[in-house]
Amino acid sequence: MSQKKLVKELMKKLDKLESDREKLIDKLAKALDKLEKKVAQKTATKTPAKKATAKKAPAKKVARKKTASKKVATKQVPSAPTQTPVTGS
Repeated sequence: MSQKKLVKELMKKLDKLESDREKLIDKLAKALDKLEKKVAQKTATKTPAKKATAKKAPAKKVARKKTASKKVATKQVPSAPTQTPVTGS
């Protein structure tokens, strides 16, 4: 194929892709509009019956005094003397 034909063919493909892109953009815009209308209708039909909730004051944290842990003295038992075997001389 000559370069002119290739360029022509590629230009046609490009034009087709651009038109497809435009169609998709239009579809998305319509779908978005439809969705926005649905959301607007849902919010309009709901009654604003939300009660104003009273905000609770955050509870104050009381600093606790740490109790001193008592250390119990452990008795150390002296280890028993080990006996070495006596060899006969």
